[in-house]
Amino acid sequence: MELTRFDIIKRPLITTKTVDLYKKLGQYTFEVHLNANKPMVKDAIEKLWNVKVDKVRIVKLGGKLKSFNRRPYKASDLKKAIITLVKGHKIEIPGLFEEIKAQQPQEQHVAEGN
Repeated sequence: MELTRFDIIKRPLITTKTVDLYKKLGQYTFEVHLNANKPMVKDAIEKLWNVKVDKVRIVKLGGKLKSFNRRPYKASDLKKAIITLVKGHKIEIPGLFEEIKAQQPQEQHVAEGN
């Protein structure tokens, strides 16, 4: 089965930890196909967003054992890629980090009374 770049990159992951990675180190986190490897992910990111990738780290997470109505089952496995871009490059994903900026506490100005 030949994977296209649209099959390799499933979706961006937005969690507290991934937002901190983006703010501190400028790294992006994506859920990727279970059969994808580092060169495939790098190529897909570079072609989809026309950027230069510096480093790719892959993390494979096994699915948890869960139960529903007292029937145990195993949740699906997950593979994620943490992408570091070359300086000066940025991935624009509409709506991705705008809501994060809106959630940050803004400085409150206290009105002085006479």
